[in-house]
Amino acid sequence: MKRLIILSALLCGTLLAAAQTTKEDYLRRYGNLVDRVGPAGVGVETLLDNWAAAYPDDDQQMVARFAFCYARSQSSQVIELDRDRYLGNAPLLPMTDSLGVKHNYFEDTVFDDDLFADAIQKIDQAIASKSWKLDYRFIKVNAMLAYEKESPDMALQQLKSLVDEHFTRHPAWVYESVEKIGDEEFCAFMQDYCAAIFRIGSDASAEAFKSLSEHLLKYSKNNPLFMNNIGSYWLVKKDYKKAAKQYDAVLKKHPGDITAIRNGMLTARAAKDAKMEKKYLALMVKYGETEVDRMSAQARLDAMGKK
Repeated sequence: MKRLIILSALLCGTLLAAAQTTKEDYLRRYGNLVDRVGPAGVGVETLLDNWAAAYPDDDQQMVARFAFCYARSQSSQVIELDRDRYLGNAPLLPMTDSLGVKHNYFEDTVFDDDLFADAIQKIDQAIASKSWKLDYRFIKVNAMLAYEKESPDMALQQLKSLVDEHFTRHPAWVYESVEKIGDEEFCAFMQDYCAAIFRIGSDASAEAFKSLSEHLLKYSKNNPLFMNNIGSYWLVKKDYKKAAKQYDAVLKKHPGDITAIRNGMLTARAAKDAKMEKKYLALMVKYGETEVDRMSAQARLDAMGKK
């Protein structure tokens, strides 16, 4: 009888402990486990199943499930490409054969489409649950950028929709430790994405870079960040006349904009246009951020004047 009472007490204690497992407890246990085994390691799926059963509407549980599916959807391979960069990265293993032919090997990520779709479904659920959490939106965009590689079409549409939402609805975004996200902070985030897309280095990503920058300019008119981006697009396309025209447009609205001046100098040198270069050098002498910048520009001007 005594033994039955003890077993009953132990069982009640176990049930009570289970009943007292909070969302915070699950999050803590998940974080500890992931630190040891990774987002898709042994034991993670069981923990996620229990967490979802106990708190099906917990957005952090949904994000954790996204991380699990996203990690499982990926595998690595090494590919050979006849180029110097792939997705903005240098070769993992650059080689030259006995005939002097270059062979560049890059690490590439392969995605399982079904598992990736499961991951996107979970982050979509988290977004629907807490639509004001900007970090959830970025998680989705980052996943799409990785998945689409050199053709970021879905990521571009997601970013454009996010831009529309920000400037038309003005949500009270929440993002990690940022206290307030106004237009300036939001545009800084979008410029980071413009830069990430630009670094991919493909024709499709260049078009996406230009498209996103132009879309942002519809709302944030004359923003030098996005105006300069258009110039960078034409510079990469080697249309130096259009690039210089764009940088001049930036400087007309924002005299002394150092990005436009620097890129204008690059454009002039690429075009081998000494007259254009002198114009931007003179601006660097006047507006350079450091004494070194100003002195270097003046030295270059002096050297060009002696030729």
